[in-house]
Order: sequence, then structure tokens, then C-alpha cells
Amino acid sequence: MVRRSLLAAGALAACLPVFGHAMANETITLMLDRATVIKAPAKTSMVVIGNPAIADVSVQRNGVLVLTGKTFGETNLLALDEEGKLVSESWLRVQASNRNVVVYRGAEPESYSCTPDCQPAIALGDSDKHFGKVGGQMSARNGMAQSSTQPR
Repeated sequence: MVRRSLLAAGALAACLPVFGHAMANETITLMLDRATVIKAPAKTSMVVIGNPAIADVSVQRNGVLVLTGKTFGETNLLALDEEGKLVSESWLRVQASNRNVVVYRGAEPESYSCTPDCQPAIALGDSDKHFGKVGGQMSARNGMAQSSTQPR
């Protein structure tokens, strides 16, 4: 479980409407691989993600929570007070964005990001061949970029 302490929990209530969703026993829809900013409820001192393989939380200053969808599915987000009592529980639902196009080559799905020109992308559910090829190219490219920024 992911547990993170919040600083300045008393200042949270005034800022609830400012960011995205307010965490109040609701379902929060997250997009895969995208961050969403919410405010934690008043008196929150700890947050817990039920299944950190589905979503992640990063606790920022002033009770700002950054939620990131990691894989498809649903899990819960608990807000606890200093005594460990439940302040709020919300459901997190992670779904795919509508910005990718899926091409089927026979029964083999391949994802492409078409914003605005189509380029190969990887997504959960892609064929192993496409996922491995595109993922390998991405890893190799990232490795080259990182090695070129290292001091010589």
C-alpha cells in the first residue's frame, strides 16, 4: 500500500473547489498514463491507494494530491485522519484516452497516437509483437538521449 503523510492538513478545506474533483465518496475517472490533480478533504493526514498497480498518488503541499492512472481497472482511495480514522473513500476508475487509434492486422491490435499525425504507440492490449517492437525502440531512444546528457 502507498501511504503518504500530508502536511498542513487543516488548510485543506478552503481549497477544495479549486482543483479537479473534490474527494468525497465519489468515483474519479482517471486516464491511463495521465495525472489528475485533486484536493484531499479537511483533516486528512494520510492517503492510501487500495491497489497501487492500478493508480498512484503523489502528495504535494497544501493537501494537493496528484493521481496517475497506471493500468486499466478500479481501486479505492482512502483519506485517513491523524488517528487513522476514515475521513473519505473514493473509487478510482482508470480508462484509456480517446486519442489513440487501434489498427487490427488480422487479430493483432496495434496502437497509434494520431495527434495530429499517426505515429506508433504502445497500449495495454496491443499484440506482443507490436508492443515489443515499439517499446524496444522507445527504450533504445530514451537510453541514447540519457547517455548524451551525461558529462564526459
